[in-house]
Amino acid sequence: MRPEARAETTRDRLLDGRLVLHQQAGGHRAGTDAVLLAAATRLSPGELLVDVGAASGAVGLMIAARVDGARVALLERDADLAALGARNAAENGMGARVFALCADHLAGPAIAPGLADAVATNPPFFEAADTPASPDPRRARAHVLRGATLGAWIDACARLLKRRGRLTLIQRADKLAACLAALAPAFGAVRLACIHPRAERPATRVLIEAVKGARTPLAILPAIVLHEADGRFTPAAERAHREGVLEGGFS
Repeated sequence: MRPEARAETTRDRLLDGRLVLHQQAGGHRAGTDAVLLAAATRLSPGELLVDVGAASGAVGLMIAARVDGARVALLERDADLAALGARNAAENGMGARVFALCADHLAGPAIAPGLADAVATNPPFFEAADTPASPDPRRARAHVLRGATLGAWIDACARLLKRRGRLTLIQRADKLAACLAALAPAFGAVRLACIHPRAERPATRVLIEAVKGARTPLAILPAIVLHEADGRFTPAAERAHREGVLEGGFS
């Protein structure tokens, strides 16, 4: 077996080919979750976004491609992935405003607390007791929180944000109750949408935005359906993948 540090990479394209993304050939790879999270994240020119658990930078780079003048920090604990994030920023001509930081999000602030206008994150889906880890060490690190909880992950996101800063996250649908409980101490103005693979199927993901320090009640947005009966993307999903824009209340 090859050493993990020598993992092969692929050169892929996102946003209808406009964005180049080098990513590891194995382990966790950017897909529809990343596209939806990036499309749902509100950001204005001049604001600072932290992409927490950025891997090779897909989410932060898609947001930077959509919002000209925004600044983006790609926060990733794996040194090889952080290096890919820096490479991707440079190759896409964003090196002046997108930077990669190799640091453990849960170990302490790599960015000054209260500095970020927005945080986008796809937290690991599982805690250590939830499920056996994948035999692929890269996939296991991406999907399982070791020695921590979802609440700790969200608390660390809150510390990065300014008051009234925005947190956007995507998570498994069966983790919705845990997400809402973890958000309650620091966040309000929660808006969420359930994501369904097809209209007749149960939701598999939830997409959530919350505002630090707000107290506005929760709002449930229209559901997001990804595929038509014949397997093609719905118009909304197609637009998210091609244009980086998500309809239904997140824009």
